[in-house]
Amino acid sequence: MATTKLYIKNMVCDRCKKVVAEELNKLGYTVLHVGLGEAEITTEAKEIELEKIKEVMTDNGFDLLDDRKTKLIEQVKLAIIELIHQQGEADLHVNTSDYLAEKIGQDYHYLSSLFSSFEGITIEKYLILQRIERVKELLVYNELSLKEIAHKLGYSSVAHLSNQFKKVTGLTPTHFKEVKEEKRKTIDKVHE
Repeated sequence: MATTKLYIKNMVCDRCKKVVAEELNKLGYTVLHVGLGEAEITTEAKEIELEKIKEVMTDNGFDLLDDRKTKLIEQVKLAIIELIHQQGEADLHVNTSDYLAEKIGQDYHYLSSLFSSFEGITIEKYLILQRIERVKELLVYNELSLKEIAHKLGYSSVAHLSNQFKKVTGLTPTHFKEVKEEKRKTIDKVHE
């Protein structure tokens, strides 16, 4: 019995992983592992029905990736999302290029060039957009001071965070907190 690794776009949270696992089980596959953006399955059948899997994933708001370069782009996005939204504070003080190269097992310059050509923005810009979405989330929760948020997300200072936040949103963090009109985006839609 062979295993198959599937790469799935727009799968960015624990609820997404649960839906993917349930849908693959309904199709008769044994799910060995489900992580952000990927699932590993086995089946008793001789062939995996990729078209059927693709249809079910699309019905649930996901995309099944089948091109190697597209898979790498998705891995970069998921690694950044994981770094910003799901890891501990210490992880945000790492060198992003080293982190991505090690996590994905590819040269960073290659990943950076590929990402820019496919997505139309740089990895650095995507990382900034993800950080700002995380800042918005933490501001809405109102549990941490701006200084604590800056430290938690690896900013060198509150001024650095504030300047970057204003460049991206047009608002200062304090003003954002007051009006809360700038709706947050889902993390898979940040660059759109």
